[in-house]
Amino acid sequence: MSEATFTFRVDDALKSQFAQAAKSRDRSGAQLLRDFMRDFVRQQQEAAEHDAWFRREVQAGIDSANAGELISAEDVEAEAAAWRAETRRKLSGSSS
Repeated sequence: MSEATFTFRVDDALKSQFAQAAKSRDRSGAQLLRDFMRDFVRQQQEAAEHDAWFRREVQAGIDSANAGELISAEDVEAEAAAWRAETRRKLSGSSS
């Protein structure tokens, strides 16, 4: 893996505090910055993957609705009522 230098300006006090905090963790500031950069890139990739998944799911729902594959509000309410009743039964300790 080739390496590149990343240069940026930071307040002297912040640099000093960061270096001291890094040292207390037995790490160099450069090591921590590389870790932070890797974590940030990973988080951005995960967010982009989640966003793409979410958009696919929404589009699948839209396509399904456009194709007429719908569930009536009454059916949804009936199923939710059954779930609530089952949950109450389980919480009450009843087995039937």
